[in-house]
Amino acid sequence: MQFTTPVPVQKANRQIDYDSAIFSVGSCFAINISEKFAHYQFKSDVNPFGILFHPVAIAQHFDRAVLEIAFYEDDIFYHQERWHAYDAHSDLSNSDKDALISELNSAAKNTRLKLQSASHVIVTLGTSWVYRHRAENKFVANCHKLPQADFNKELLSVEVVAESVLNTIQSVHSVNPDAQIIFTISPVRHLKDGFVENQMSKANLISGLHQAMKGVSNVSYFPSYEIMMDELRDYRFYASDMIHPNQLAIDYIWEKFADSFFSAETRETAARVGDIRKAQNHRPFNAESSAHQQFLSDLRKKIDALQSKHPHFEF
Repeated sequence: MQFTTPVPVQKANRQIDYDSAIFSVGSCFAINISEKFAHYQFKSDVNPFGILFHPVAIAQHFDRAVLEIAFYEDDIFYHQERWHAYDAHSDLSNSDKDALISELNSAAKNTRLKLQSASHVIVTLGTSWVYRHRAENKFVANCHKLPQADFNKELLSVEVVAESVLNTIQSVHSVNPDAQIIFTISPVRHLKDGFVENQMSKANLISGLHQAMKGVSNVSYFPSYEIMMDELRDYRFYASDMIHPNQLAIDYIWEKFADSFFSAETRETAARVGDIRKAQNHRPFNAESSAHQQFLSDLRKKIDALQSKHPHFEF
């Protein structure tokens, strides 16, 4: 017998539709959500600085972008024949120093522009465990495979998490007061830190986040982590590494997200987009048959009907 009580999901203060501009930042799960938005043809962007795992890194990222603080040579370092930035993911690292500085400044500018135009900003927090660079006495977003001896590993307190979340909210609303900010905790467990340590980390994120959100307008919470831990706690919902949610889990969490943030009309349009995507993946037995040609003609009509209402759709 299953005793699971579904995790309550509140309706959004401001719903997402096909006119919305969605900007997602944060840990790996932000990419999963962003891929879903792209699949269903929403206007969305994700992580100009690459994956950011902890709330201090996200707050610093937004703060730098909003205040238009440029990157210079002093902000990067050379390691294993590549140039890196502590504030960015290794995806941005480059063998060319000037190219990296240019890309970092472009990413910061892009972040500011996306924040200014976004109707919804989705922030996914991954962990409270952070690494402080000893020589520079600063938290880093990425260690870039430097020696472990260069860093101290620390657990962010509830108070520091709350402060970082508030700084993130203030940065967003300083350039876009009307932006709806949606916070969520990544359902990916950081088990390399340890089972107990992962729970400590998630607990501090949840406590600090909810503490910061009290009394703040245009901010809401979506329980990704809680859905994974309660409703999807069976290992059949995990990938082969037994850490990341598999596609079945991602699809389930996405449906919960849609229930919370989409209107009935938006859900209907998304369903039609999904049907077209499936049809496009269909492989016929006979591509020259009249039945398949009729199938393609009908599919084209469905695409034209959607694109007449939503010109930005691309199939």
